[in-house]
Amino acid sequence: MTSEDFLKEIQAIGEKFLLKLQKLPKADPVEIASFSVVLLFIATVLVLTIIACSCCCYSCCGCDGRSDPRHKRSRVRPAAR
Repeated sequence: MTSEDFLKEIQAIGEKFLLKLQKLPKADPVEIASFSVVLLFIATVLVLTIIACSCCCYSCCGCDGRSDPRHKRSRVRPAAR
């Protein structure tokens, strides 16, 4: 998929979304509820992704952006017999 195809696809999704928003005041209560559930799901996924990325970045880099050697993983070697 080229970047032009991707942009066209994103634009088509955006146009469908705007059309759905324009029709929402005249929609059935069931359609309004289902649309709200979909929006809530998308918002939840985005918030959880941001939280996961921020926690991962914080544990790897620390607050100041520098790497902390205490958090690096070390290999465990089997005990010698």
